[in-house]
Amino acid sequence: MTQSIINFFAFFPDWLEIFIISMIPVVELRGAIPWGDLVLRMPYLQTFLLAWLGSIVPAPFILKFLPAVLNWMRGTKIFGPFANWLHTRGINKSKKITQYKFWGLMIFVAIPLPGTGVWTGCLAASLIEMDFKQGMLSVALGSAVAGVIMTILCAMGLAAVGA
Repeated sequence: MTQSIINFFAFFPDWLEIFIISMIPVVELRGAIPWGDLVLRMPYLQTFLLAWLGSIVPAPFILKFLPAVLNWMRGTKIFGPFANWLHTRGINKSKKITQYKFWGLMIFVAIPLPGTGVWTGCLAASLIEMDFKQGMLSVALGSAVAGVIMTILCAMGLAAVGA
């Protein structure tokens, strides 16, 4: 599987690899920054900027269309159970975010762990019916903070091994 992914990206320029990887749900910039820093050996700032921009590209579309897509899915037999589960889980997990709104969402997205990125943050913003501009800004800032954290961790890792 790993080799297939490496072969797929072999045809892309390095900057485009980072940009595309950072748009993938779950992976996002949390995977793109280590890939750029540790594998491709790109400059830190370039990797950070490409990963951050790539991570926020899907955000306006998710914020705008996710509620309608979830509503449609909930009305189908095939996707209904999954959409209901996703909605219920999202509501349960977004209680703290609801309490602090903008800052809660920003901090949630800023935590560089799987499941706390832009895609999940946009889901939470949609579920708590956050204003589009506020949701977008909160998610973008959170993603930037996560990117800085990941860049520092990668730099520390390279320094630790003497690379």
